[in-house]
Amino acid sequence: MFFDTDVVGRTYFGDPLSSAHLGVTLASLPLKPHIDIVCVGTDRSTGDSLGPFIGSALVKRQKDGLLPPNVTVHGTIHEPVHALNLEKTVERINSENRESTIIAIDACLGRVKSIGYISVKRGPLHPGTGVSKQLPTVGHYHIIGVVNVAGFMEHVVLQNTRLSLVIQMADVITEALTMCLGNHLSEAEVAPGSYQNV
Repeated sequence: MFFDTDVVGRTYFGDPLSSAHLGVTLASLPLKPHIDIVCVGTDRSTGDSLGPFIGSALVKRQKDGLLPPNVTVHGTIHEPVHALNLEKTVERINSENRESTIIAIDACLGRVKSIGYISVKRGPLHPGTGVSKQLPTVGHYHIIGVVNVAGFMEHVVLQNTRLSLVIQMADVITEALTMCLGNHLSEAEVAPGSYQNV
C-alpha cells in the first residue's frame, strides 16, 4: 500500500493550491457515467475517520446541489463503511450492474515526512494494510491520506492522531472531488436514463 508505483498525483494538504492540484489529477481520470465513492473508515478512531468525514461532507454538498445525482457516496460519520460491512458494501455496488467508476478513500500510516500528503492511485484500495487486517479490496482508483507514522502500535497511533489534521485533509479532498465531479452531470444527462442516488 505504501510502496506501489501507481501514483497518478500527490499533493500536500498545507499547499494553498492542494485542492486544485488534486482536482486536476482527478479530472484526468477516465470516468464512467456513474461514480461510486467509497469512504472507508470509522468514527471510533480519530486517525481512521478521514473517509467518514469526507463522505459526510460530500453528502451535504450533494444536497446543496454541488454534486450531481449520478454520484453515490458510501460511508459517512453516521453510517461508516468499515471492516465489518465493507464486503457487503462492495457486493451492493456490484449488484447495481451499472457503468460505474469506483473511487475508494481511506486514511493510512506512512513515513514521518509523508504525513499530510494525499495521493491518487490507480487500482483498488487495500484497506487495513496499515493495521495488519485482511479486508476486501475496493475501487478502480483510490485516494489515500497519510495521517500519522507507521511502524509501531498502529491502533494506538491512529487513536492519537490529531483531529485537526484529519479535518483539514478531509476538506482538501472534498473540495477536489467537488471541483472534479461537479461537472460530471453533463455527461450523465446526455446518456440514456440518468442514474439516481441510492
